[in-house]
Amino acid sequence: MSEVLAKAITKATTKATTTAPTRPRRQLIASRLVPYLLLQVLIVIVTILGLRLLQPSDPDDFAVSDFSAREDGLTRPVTLPHFTSSRYSLADPPFYAGAFSFRRDDAAAGWSVYLPRFSNAVEVAVNGVVVLDSRRDANANRPDRNTPEIAAIPASLLRDGSNEITVRLFVWGPLKGFLDTVYVGPDVALRPAYETRTLLFVTLPVVFSAWQSILAVILAIMWLMRRREPVYGVLATAMVLGVVQAFAPPPVPPAATSRLAAVLLASAPIESALVVMFGVLFFGWRWPRYGTLVFAPGIVVFVVGLIGGPPLPRILFLVLGIPTVGLCLFVMACVTATAVVRRQDAASFMIGCAVTIVLVCWIKDMLTVFEIVSNERIFVSRLSYSAMLVAIGAGLTWRFARALNQVDSFAGQLVTRVREAEERLKASFAREEERARAAALANERTRLMRDLHDGLGGQLVSIVALSERGHEGATITDAARAALKDLRLVIDSMDDIGGDLMLALGSWRERASAQLRPHDITLDWRVATPQGLPLHPELRPWHVIQIVRILDEAVTNAVKHAQARRIAVTIDTLDAGQGPYGVISVTDDGQGFAPNENNEAGRNGQTARGLRNMRSRAARCGAALDLSSDASGTRVRLQLPQRFPDSDAAAG
Repeated sequence: MSEVLAKAITKATTKATTTAPTRPRRQLIASRLVPYLLLQVLIVIVTILGLRLLQPSDPDDFAVSDFSAREDGLTRPVTLPHFTSSRYSLADPPFYAGAFSFRRDDAAAGWSVYLPRFSNAVEVAVNGVVVLDSRRDANANRPDRNTPEIAAIPASLLRDGSNEITVRLFVWGPLKGFLDTVYVGPDVALRPAYETRTLLFVTLPVVFSAWQSILAVILAIMWLMRRREPVYGVLATAMVLGVVQAFAPPPVPPAATSRLAAVLLASAPIESALVVMFGVLFFGWRWPRYGTLVFAPGIVVFVVGLIGGPPLPRILFLVLGIPTVGLCLFVMACVTATAVVRRQDAASFMIGCAVTIVLVCWIKDMLTVFEIVSNERIFVSRLSYSAMLVAIGAGLTWRFARALNQVDSFAGQLVTRVREAEERLKASFAREEERARAAALANERTRLMRDLHDGLGGQLVSIVALSERGHEGATITDAARAALKDLRLVIDSMDDIGGDLMLALGSWRERASAQLRPHDITLDWRVATPQGLPLHPELRPWHVIQIVRILDEAVTNAVKHAQARRIAVTIDTLDAGQGPYGVISVTDDGQGFAPNENNEAGRNGQTARGLRNMRSRAARCGAALDLSSDASGTRVRLQLPQRFPDSDAAAG
């Protein structure tokens, strides 16, 4: 018993688990589909009321309804509107004969005969004279166009009293012939009704067709620009077929080009199939393989129309084409209903409502064809169909424009973000530049401190040591002067010389001349090149200090150790194909010294340290120091770099 209960509980649990996700989905579909269907029912009611209320009215006071009709050799009285029994009557058309009254007093107003509807063509005669032949107007002969006709009756034809009016009705199918009530009376009384029908059934379709052609061009361009979205090309093709049907009326049979009618008739079901394809692609679904079957009826009408002559294409259009149009509308209604359930967007609702209106109009036309509804025989599906295509095209264009606006907005956001990033990058670069400037200033301060410590600091320490050891007089004075000289050197090097090393060398020349003058040593200063040394914008004070100290060391060695009587300083600018560079040479005529194997002075340790300092300072500046000495004197050659280094690499 317990096992049975456990199985029952397990089965119930499994069923509940399986059906649990399904119920909310069904509820969701029902919650979306039911309101949509109720909305479509409301649209159906409104469309039916609109078709009944907007029915054009005619001047009944001038109606001529009682006629005698002769058809198939039989004459019988009929009342208009009237349907003929035959669908093809070109050889022996039905002949209607009637009468109307005319008073000579009404001749000044001008009389006309007005026919609201007929199919396919009429020939109207008054008192035996033809006043209207609609076969000359190809558009008037199309049953789906509801084209009215009006013709003025010459006053000479009208007789006072009873007048005869006859109508020959030409029918070439596939629908049975139809003749609506004929109106005869003053033109001013008939013209408003005629113009109203012309506006509704002639002008308005032309406007829709023109608008449709413009949208077809726009959609074709959009498709050419975006080949990955075939939805634009499909709808453009459908619209082009509709425009061709509107502006290329079929020839009046019997005509040699009657097969052109087959081509035009085949375009209607193909156009409907293309609209279905558009709906499937527009809502983001793949076009199924079996979907190509909806094109089959149109292709059959087209092929049979090219092979066979009339009336076969029209019969096939009646049997295959018109039901295909209705089937496509029904499929399109299902597609839009599915899209509404899944997407719940404005485009789905809009297209779904438009399809419902067209479907109602198509059903109404079918009821008219089968004479189930009244005999007014006004077809409205083509007009509503064109309006639907225009609405869809306008919506598609609006969606494309909105997508472009979104792209522009996104591009604007990108530009704003790039500008913000650029501003942040500039600020970061400014901070880095300020940080680099501060670091360079700190390095400069460190170098100056080191120079002051090595130069002025050491000399002050020497002065203090001399004074503590009891030295007096010239020794302390010489040390103090050397300290003062070093201080002036540091101060002079801080001046902004704008990269012109010649200015610093000019100051050094004055100090060197003052230094050599007490020792009766001649300073021979020569600038080999007129422009002096090349300008170096990257030249810094610490570069100048190093160069000046090298020159000082060379002069000091010549004074203290070489016992020279003449010191020559030569400044030159050379160019070995790699760009100009400066060369400063210091030559004395002293006794020189014998350099050791390292090319250093071997005379004493102090001189050797001085030469090492000279090489070290030259390396800090990126310069090359060349020193040679013999019995004729010492030659120091300092080759300046083409660009002074930013960092003191030699200092470690």
